[in-house]
Amino acid sequence: MEQIKNYIESNKERFVTELVDLLKIPSISADTAFSQDVIETAKLVEKSLKEAGCTTTEICETKGYPVVYGEKIIDPKLPTVLVYGHYDVQPPDPMNLWDSPPFEPVIKKTELHPDGAIFARGACDDKGQMYMHVKAVEFMIKENVLPCNVKFMIEGEEEVGSDSLEDFLKENRDKLKNDVILISDTGMISNDVPSITTGLRGLSYVEVEVTGPNRDLHSGIYGGAVPNPINILAKMIASLHDENNRITIPGFYDKVEELSDADRALMAEAPFDLDAYKKALDIEDVYGEKGYSTAERYSIRPTLDVNGIWGGYTGEGAKTVIASKAYAKISMRLVPDQDPDEITQLFMDHFTKIAPKGVKVKVSPHHGGLPYVTPIDNIGYQAAAKAYETTFGKTAIPERGGGSIPIVALFEQILESKIILMGFGLDSDAIHSPNEHFGIWNYLKGIETIPYFYKYYTELAQG
Repeated sequence: MEQIKNYIESNKERFVTELVDLLKIPSISADTAFSQDVIETAKLVEKSLKEAGCTTTEICETKGYPVVYGEKIIDPKLPTVLVYGHYDVQPPDPMNLWDSPPFEPVIKKTELHPDGAIFARGACDDKGQMYMHVKAVEFMIKENVLPCNVKFMIEGEEEVGSDSLEDFLKENRDKLKNDVILISDTGMISNDVPSITTGLRGLSYVEVEVTGPNRDLHSGIYGGAVPNPINILAKMIASLHDENNRITIPGFYDKVEELSDADRALMAEAPFDLDAYKKALDIEDVYGEKGYSTAERYSIRPTLDVNGIWGGYTGEGAKTVIASKAYAKISMRLVPDQDPDEITQLFMDHFTKIAPKGVKVKVSPHHGGLPYVTPIDNIGYQAAAKAYETTFGKTAIPERGGGSIPIVALFEQILESKIILMGFGLDSDAIHSPNEHFGIWNYLKGIETIPYFYKYYTELAQG
């Protein structure tokens, strides 16, 4: 593996160029206007796997967007690593907040990325991190140092809930059979402090609709006499948290895993600079559930957030109107042992119950997913830890993540494998936000570190 640095140095311009080409395609799975772009991205990913040295590659059709599959089997008796990633991206809105067009990648130096960062939608989530694995495997195959078998499963619906993936897993158990699943769709504490994500929050995502009068009304003639859906929706949403910022839905916390004081103390050892956190977000103070630190609030505690709210007139100038309808999109991040289906039902029951007379409420569930925790005593985690230590020269810190990858828990249920989350992005990389970016140093460091995971995992698996 020692030649990996030379290989990266010789090929880094090509690695960056290939990623830039991938980022140019607007593979937005949430918007059907970009369906063909999503398909074109799948084709490019398959081409990349083939060029990296996979002996079998295919685009597998599903009821939604396809899964790109590839494999390199060197000996069936050796362990098999299954790499999961996704080639779809979030919508780039709001467009006016981007410093450069989201699908015209540019490289700029920043304070945290003095070697430059690629600014584009999908740079970190997840095209850049997924592509690290393709290039890492390319190195191992080209230099004849691949120590075990590898399979790739790259999907195109992660950003919309991976609706097609469960059926794909069940229908392809034999094809996907593996000893460990490796994912890079998370981050690390900083470039100086490597960390391994050991847990993800689950997710329940819903859309609500509040309907009042049968048409939009003149606010002067009807104002004060009829229910205003926007006003009512705002009050209903506000009531979902109490004065301590705890969620008020009955039964919401019944199954929440409460960490021990010892576990919370261990978490607190991870470096966290509150002042730097506030400065980076340009806020005067943090906000959240009373009795918990900021790091705990975004990792081990459940949340409820409004992701979008609209209704009435939002164009330029004024229009005095009482809207007939108001809408909101709401996500709830969940922790062990909360079940997304149960939480969604609790929300639906409560939100309908608190609606005043005079309006009708409709709750439409979108996607969800179970929380997941990786035990740190398995050989997959140990191999990842050794890999980080080899390339960073430091011991990686186990850290619970605040995000969700809805399909992860299902992987373990169906494929019966442990999942290792080796992320190389930073929280400041603005995923899901305008000006998303991924440090070139981080991208290349991932390519350098991943082959060591294969090396150490194979050694540990063989005893």
